[in-house]
Amino acid sequence: MTTPEERRGFGRTVAKLRKERGLTQEELAAKVGRTASWVSQVERGAQPVNRLPVIRMLADSLGVTEHDLRPEAHADEPAASIPAERSNDLDRARLLLSGHPSPGLLLRHPGLSPEDIGQLREAVTQVWDHAHNSRYVELSEGLAELLPKLERAVRTSVEAERSAGWSLLSQTYQALAAAFVRQDQPDAAWVAADRAINSAERSGEPHQVFAGIFRLVQAFVRLKHLDQAEHAATSAVDALVQAQDDAEPAPQELSLLGALYLSLALVHARGGARQEAREAVTRAREVANRLGEDRNDFNLEFGPTNVEVQAVSIAVELGDAGEAIESGTRINPEVLSAERQGRLSMDLGRAYAQRRQVGEALAAMLAAETVTPDLIHTHVAARDAIRELVLTSGSKASPELLQLAERSDAMP
Repeated sequence: MTTPEERRGFGRTVAKLRKERGLTQEELAAKVGRTASWVSQVERGAQPVNRLPVIRMLADSLGVTEHDLRPEAHADEPAASIPAERSNDLDRARLLLSGHPSPGLLLRHPGLSPEDIGQLREAVTQVWDHAHNSRYVELSEGLAELLPKLERAVRTSVEAERSAGWSLLSQTYQALAAAFVRQDQPDAAWVAADRAINSAERSGEPHQVFAGIFRLVQAFVRLKHLDQAEHAATSAVDALVQAQDDAEPAPQELSLLGALYLSLALVHARGGARQEAREAVTRAREVANRLGEDRNDFNLEFGPTNVEVQAVSIAVELGDAGEAIESGTRINPEVLSAERQGRLSMDLGRAYAQRRQVGEALAAMLAAETVTPDLIHTHVAARDAIRELVLTSGSKASPELLQLAERSDAMP
């Protein structure tokens, strides 16, 4: 199964059989030992399924034969003829979080050669580039290969390079936490963020600790543990404010403070605390004005533009659709990553949906899908908005809307 059309055809078959059996994506995922995100990607044709053991598991879970599921996948097909499967899910990375990251090195023999820290630094930069541009195949593959090397490096490198190794490990776990949040796996994001914080402290770089706390807050929000999210964000904000009272802050410290204010705004918005959410956005805007430019310290993308993008998201969370639309349509997000650009379009789509402006909402959602397909197809709020658009439209739903709903598994 190599062409996009073949993948889409296979995905349509899986989706049809799943729905006929009354299974949700989550239920099918549990049967095959994968995640709902993986099932969603398979059904959209974004995730190839080429290995016969995986096809067999899907067929067994759906109660059909392998031939029914994929006629060309014969049991006697030589393994060498099966294309290698490139996964854009994070199952392999999730397994790496299970247990101690490098148990073999606890009893390692002397003489192990250290990893090259310089090459690992380039790999970490590449992983974050994939994360910012929602390239999940490359991100998943990069993380699964990079994490074991870094865990080995911090335990085998010479003393002079060990701090740099712990810093790189923290940055990689932060990327993993961010990816897990985006793929709606917040329990794994919590573990990854905690390891990022631990690695950052061992690196001797306290600012990386605060960046790790930001990732932890995002995981808590997705888990709906708003009290824990508020505590983590507020404690970090208080510490940064205190430190900045004692000395003029560096730009990196302002980025951290502003990003944490934005995370606090989201926590308050999810909790329905309107005034507190707006106050946090105001604080973030003040910090962005002090910073005076869009930056990407600690891969936070904090700056004046991202504050306004996040302000749109907060307005949508609070149900202030008119404000979100008025503000969002004035933003030029081209200086931000593809992920941030897609998020703005998605939130505008949600705002238009709140006002039942179906045409405008659909256009915004399709724009977001063009930039970051996985965001629209897997984000719970986006799927809810698309489902509501279909219900609102009823028999007048356009083919484009129905097709988007199918791709996002958002049909009522």
